Amino acid sequence: MKGALLVNLGSPNSTSVKDVKNYLDEFLMDERVIDTPYLIRAFVVKGIILNTRPKKSAEAYKKIWWPEGSPLIVLSERLLKKVAETSNIPVELAMRYGNPSIKSGIQKLVEKGVTEILLLPLYPQFAMATTETIVVLANKIVKKEFPNVKITDVPAFYNQPDYIEVLSNSIKNHLETHKPDHLLFSYHGVPERHIKKSDVTKSHCKIDGSCCNTPSAAHEFCYRHQCYQTTKNVAEFLNLSEGSYSTSFQSRLGRDPWLQPYTDKTIDEFAQKGIKNLAVVTPAFVSDCLETLEEIGMEAQHSFKENGGETFSTIPCLNDSNDWAETISSWINNWNSTN
Repeated sequence: MKGALLVNLGSPNSTSVKDVKNYLDEFLMDERVIDTPYLIRAFVVKGIILNTRPKKSAEAYKKIWWPEGSPLIVLSERLLKKVAETSNIPVELAMRYGNPSIKSGIQKLVEKGVTEILLLPLYPQFAMATTETIVVLANKIVKKEFPNVKITDVPAFYNQPDYIEVLSNSIKNHLETHKPDHLLFSYHGVPERHIKKSDVTKSHCKIDGSCCNTPSAAHEFCYRHQCYQTTKNVAEFLNLSEGSYSTSFQSRLGRDPWLQPYTDKTIDEFAQKGIKNLAVVTPAFVSDCLETLEEIGMEAQHSFKENGGETFSTIPCLNDSNDWAETISSWINNWNSTN
């Protein structure tokens, strides 16, 4: 029997400093998030970050927390419900960090008689710290705890026509209402070294402005290429004029070079250059979360207006929209019928 497991990033169990600290510990100690040797990672995370950041992060989570709980968790659960209603096989939800765990999600499917699982990381673009870490952990758990279960993972879907259509339509509806001077596609940032580590050719990715536009096998696992291609695909679908949109990267950590241009600096520069009405979409996320609701919706908006901007609007993630749920269900049902 077949089943599907949707996996999102995760969230602290609550806004308490203790729960946020536990969440950050699990997240930042992942070797695919901070990819340094264990002792260095432990020193940085446990010795420095976890002694300074949890309190600040807890305050940020309090700003966006819903009465039902974490927005990311609540929205993911709503999405699961809609997907499950139209899928031909059992579907469960898990988080890479926090609860519900990937192990618990697999366990629920196994208890329903599932022996073959479609693993669907809810990340449009491939990255070490998202898709890869989910696939690696899920296979590790299956090998150790569920040896009779087979896993098939869904690759990055940034260039799937049905995904692009759903994403584009969500943006179109917003643009027709708000009519911004400029549309910014803000993707979660990653260290530049992650791009080079993921390069299967070991030579193509130079992050020089041309490699992402030159066809290569490296693009299958190149986060930077996939982000720019997502922007390009949406721009073509919506027939956006050149110069009316751009791409940037948010949420950097530490002093190492991360993908540029940086979202915070870009937004401030837009305001300083006279752009009065800015819209921001965050296509690296399918569910609204701390990075979209607080970092962009609150902090970036405040900075934009401080620097001379007037109207700042954030385009919601796909969340549990009906067409997005239907798209996921169609992927699951197609896999079920063809495998």
